Amino acid sequence: MTILVTGGAGYIGSHVVHELNDAGEPVVVLDNLSTGFRFLIPGSVPFVAGSTGDRELVSKIIEKHRVTAIIHFAASIVVPDSVRDPLGYYSNNTMNTCLLLDAAIQNGIRQFIFSSTAAVYGNAEQVPVREDAVTRPISPYGTSKLMSEIMLHDAGKAHKLRFVVLRYFNVAGADPELRTGQATPAATHLIKVACETALGRRAKIDIFGTDYPTPDGTCIRDYIHVSDLARAHSAALNYLRRGGTSVTLNCGYGHGSSVLEVLDAVRRASGRNFRIEMTSRRPGDPACLVAEVERIFATLDWRPKFDNLDLIVAHAYAWEKKLLTDRR
Repeated sequence: MTILVTGGAGYIGSHVVHELNDAGEPVVVLDNLSTGFRFLIPGSVPFVAGSTGDRELVSKIIEKHRVTAIIHFAASIVVPDSVRDPLGYYSNNTMNTCLLLDAAIQNGIRQFIFSSTAAVYGNAEQVPVREDAVTRPISPYGTSKLMSEIMLHDAGKAHKLRFVVLRYFNVAGADPELRTGQATPAATHLIKVACETALGRRAKIDIFGTDYPTPDGTCIRDYIHVSDLARAHSAALNYLRRGGTSVTLNCGYGHGSSVLEVLDAVRRASGRNFRIEMTSRRPGDPACLVAEVERIFATLDWRPKFDNLDLIVAHAYAWEKKLLTDRR
């Protein structure tokens, strides 16, 4: 009954590992530590350093730990980087997912949870965006994830693999107990960057585009607390264990906040002002992405606990303060 978590030493993956470990679930983590950190996961959880594209290694892990389900996080996730290095993203995200799926199927895995993204929608025609909306990604990152989804659908039909695709909107915050959080030094997540700027670790924060068709001209995103997202993965696993059929689900709250609203929340949490610089739009950024959440509520035994921007930011800021203290 062991669960293999790929990318389990990363930001979202480590939260899911803690969630599963807290529930007494046997877990094994596979991570190449390119953006993850061993200290983010419990010391009692078995850890293997390596690539999801290494079929032989994945097969050995499945056999040794008697893995029955896989939760797949391992991926490159920075939209502007994907525009600069599309082939690297297709290699790491799409090709490695193909190799992982092949190893999983060859070793009898029948339950698979895939970490996808709202970036598959591109510039959605209707907001909130539904899971059956047209998928037109506008970045290689979004395309790489959509290609993986397509592979998963085809593999599921051919090999009786049941899966849940979770399309994340903007993940933010940190474990309320501060056991894990976003630790990547060069992370581009808005709330993390803003908190680092408030703490003096960055000289300024850039706002990429102030001329979007939104109330204040800045991009609007549906921010979901990472701990709520972790619980959604646990609920998805329980859904599959109960015999649930394959399904694609949005993971968000159903309402959004603009960049300027997020920065105001960081000012409130920190009690500090900080330098903001307005700059041009980035390639691959849609104006507004907000989730339609009816399907996830109807499908999974899951309801958010932290649906509050100020609370999300407060947890993120507390984590950044902890990192700063630990580095001294």
